[in-house]
Formats: sequence, structure tokens, C-alpha cells
Amino acid sequence: MGRIRFCTTKEAANMIPNGVAIGTIGFMLTGAPEEVFLELEKRFLETGEPRNLALMWASGVGDGKEVRGINHLCHEGLIKKVIAGHYGLIPKLVKMVNENKIEAYNFPQGVLATMFRDMAAHKPGVLTHVGLGTFADPDYDGGKLNEITKEDIVEKVDLKGQKYLLYKSQKIDIAIIRGTEADENGNIGFSKEALRLEALPVAMAAKNNGGLVIVQVERLVKNGTIDPRNVVVPGAIVDVVAVVEDKKNHMQTSGTQFNIDFISGCGAIKEEGVKKIPLDAKKVIARRAAMQLDKSMLILNYGIGIPEKVADVIKEEGLEDNFIATVEPGIYGGTAQGGLNFGSALLPQATIDHPYQFDFYDGGGIDITFLGMAQCDPYGSLNVSKFGPKIAGCGGFIDISQNAKECVFCGTFTAGGLKTEIVDGELKILQEGRVKKFIKELEHITLNGKFESKKNKKITIVTERAVFGIKPEGLTLMEIAPGVDLEKDILDQMEFRPIITESLKIMDERIFKDEPINLKLG
Repeated sequence: MGRIRFCTTKEAANMIPNGVAIGTIGFMLTGAPEEVFLELEKRFLETGEPRNLALMWASGVGDGKEVRGINHLCHEGLIKKVIAGHYGLIPKLVKMVNENKIEAYNFPQGVLATMFRDMAAHKPGVLTHVGLGTFADPDYDGGKLNEITKEDIVEKVDLKGQKYLLYKSQKIDIAIIRGTEADENGNIGFSKEALRLEALPVAMAAKNNGGLVIVQVERLVKNGTIDPRNVVVPGAIVDVVAVVEDKKNHMQTSGTQFNIDFISGCGAIKEEGVKKIPLDAKKVIARRAAMQLDKSMLILNYGIGIPEKVADVIKEEGLEDNFIATVEPGIYGGTAQGGLNFGSALLPQATIDHPYQFDFYDGGGIDITFLGMAQCDPYGSLNVSKFGPKIAGCGGFIDISQNAKECVFCGTFTAGGLKTEIVDGELKILQEGRVKKFIKELEHITLNGKFESKKNKKITIVTERAVFGIKPEGLTLMEIAPGVDLEKDILDQMEFRPIITESLKIMDERIFKDEPINLKLG
């Protein structure tokens, strides 16, 4: 019992020396050790220490508003190097990357989640096909985000005639993770956590490197309180347990202090009525995307934004019981949440560890995924990760899009002020968006159209006015909306001319009517 140190989060923050490498967790703020980050920031602003930290995490640990999560640590001198899966929620960090204040790498979320596990086992790295042909490939950027980032930590290797990427394992000195409760022996339970994430692999990676494992918890309990089957991180791996002083720094998700229905098996069954979705461009996209479903499919995945509305359409059409939705941090079933609660689900059927979810995804476990799209080139390559000074990062996009059996990318045709309306079953463009999405050349390749189209799987891009297929010969226009002009509303709004199929169709007219479309599964 005397081995574990029980302390405040401030005392835990004071244990971190200069120049160490830290591994941490969080999906937005779900699972993030927020109060330890806050105390680290206070310490640095008061004393100038710790300095020159290297940070590593798999998802995006922030709130998008320069206030919470890793945003606390974004001070010049505090951070030296970052390896992360997503940056879009950490605007302070993006600014530092653009100003060449820190070294920065962006790798696929699933690669990083599983890398912690390989680091714990002292394996040389993650050997995978994930990332081939994208900006993570050393043939392109090797995951580097700015000029001062020089070290090559991913390499292309040949194994039995096949090309793979080897993402080299990193060493971390300190793990900063979180759970709900700790017993007197330091065993960590997750009774109120919406996600398990990669807490255990991060702790193991630090421990097996001779490092320190710090766990932020909400409360302490007596030995025997936590069922051993519910211990997520054994006390044998834990060194420091830091109890939060303010529960606002231990929120269940970014937007919710605590909701019992985010915890599998603990919520009461609720009968929810079907909410009518307003008929607009986003609903048009979601409806057309949902038409890609068939009865052979079971396991779905949704990205954030417009893809979330596909789930709403499926529910509106009374088809949700035909499928099991999954979310990349480890959720199966339930009602997937968006916005500040993204990553969690109401009444999930199961919650598994983050790395295992990507094991399943990487092996082709997703039957169909609905993801967002931002920019597209003539080959059907997509960029959703970097736009000049705006660095979103790839998150799980690369892992999911490269391995799902079928991909549907959803987004409006243009951006920045686009206004549309639907009148008498036709789409009207009231004001065109200022920003063209279909452009000649991409800054970042998050999906390689040439590479992916050779896999003999169906890849579709759905917008409010046009539907494209990504094919070996290039981006192919297959359908246009009723009411739009092919030249003015589509071709003139692209920087290149796509291939136009000889059997160009009008999008299903039911999509543009303010009534259920009676979607049938083929």
C-alpha cells in the first residue's frame, strides 16, 4: 500500500521534470486528465518549468476554443515536440506548429493507439498498410507538419513482395491518464467513464520504459470496492494517483458532466420518438448517402458533421435495427452522439479499448463508412487534414477509409456562404459558396484516389447536387440533382472537368420531397 503515492493534481504536476516524453489520452475531453494539464500550465506560468516536453496522444485532446485539454500546455518553451492523431481541437498548438515553434507529426489515429501497445511490448513499431499513399507515407510528407520537423520516424518496407509502413516506436517517460476511482492499492476503475480509450497501453508503455504512471481520478475507494474484472489499469502499473479538486475538470465528455446513459448497461431503456429532420441540403446528402446501404451490411461507422445525419435518416426511415453503428474510440451500438459529446453513445451495447477497435477496423470489419469530405482532385484523392495554416489532422480518417469495405464521403459541393433551398422537388442554388472543393491539386493527401480505386471497392462522393464515383480512370460524375444546370452549377464550380458517365442520371426525386422516402434495403 505504501508504494502508491496519493496526492493532489498540483502535486502530480510538480513531479514532471524538464525534457521528458509524455504519453496521454483523451477523445476531445472524454477521458482527458484535464486538471493535471491545468496544474502543469499554472506551474509553467509561475516557474518556467517544466520545459521542452515531448507529447504523444492518439486522438484530439481539446475543446476547439483554446481553453481546455492540450491547449493548457501550448506555451513556447513548455513543448518541444508533438506526435498526435488530431490537431483541430487545439488551436493554440496549430499556431505553434505553423510558426515552427515545435516539431510536429500527424499520424493516423489507429496507428498511434496501437503504437502505445507495441511500445509497451518493446516492439520496433507498428507495421501496417495504413497510410500508404497518404501524407503519412515517406514518399510524400512522412507525417511531418512543418519545416523544423526533420527526423524520419516512418519508413516504407518491403515484406514478401508487399509494401508496408513501419511507424517507429517512441519511448515515453511519463504516462498521464485518468480513471474514475482508485482503491488503496492503486487499481483504477472506469465506472463513470464513457470510454476506456488506450489508458492501459499508455500506462504500460511508460512503466516498461522505467517511467512514471500518473492517474487522475475523481475519488478514492477501499480495497475490494472495484470488481477485479472492472479494473482497467492494475495498481501494479500505477505510481501516482491524483484526486481532482474540482469535478468540472473531470467531465465525462466535452459537453456533459455526467450522463448515466453513456455507460453501457447502466441506463434505463428510453422510448424516443422519431424527430423530423428539416429538408435542407444536408438532409439531401444524408438521404442519398443512406441509399448506398443494403441488407448484407451490418456494421457501420459515421464521421462527424454531415455523416452524423445519415444516422438520423436511417432512424427516420425506421431501419436502425438493421445495423450496428460503431465509433472509433470503441463504441458499439446505441445512439452515437455528435458535437461536444462525439465519440460517446447513449445506451451503447458495448465499449472496448481504443486499440482493439482499430484492430477490427484495419482488418476490414466496417461494412460501410460515412465520412466527411473537404477537397477533392481529378483522381478522387481527398484532403481533410491540412489547408494552409489550418491543420485539422487526419484523426481516424485514414485508418477507416482505407479499410472499410465501402466508403461514402459526404459534403456540400462548395463552402463558405453556400445557400440553397428545395422547391417543388428541385434543388435551387440561391448563393454559391466562395470556396471550391473540387480543385486541381491538393496540399495534403488524406485519401489517395489512385491507390484506393485499385482495391475493387465501391467509393462514392455525395453532395447536394452531384454524386461521383472514385474509379481507376478518375473522378466520375454519375448523378446530378433535379433543378441544377450541369454546366453552371457543377462543371463551372470545379477547377477540372471530371469524367462524365454516359448513363448520367438524375438523383432520386424522393430525396427532394418533404416526406419519408420509404428507403428499402437491396
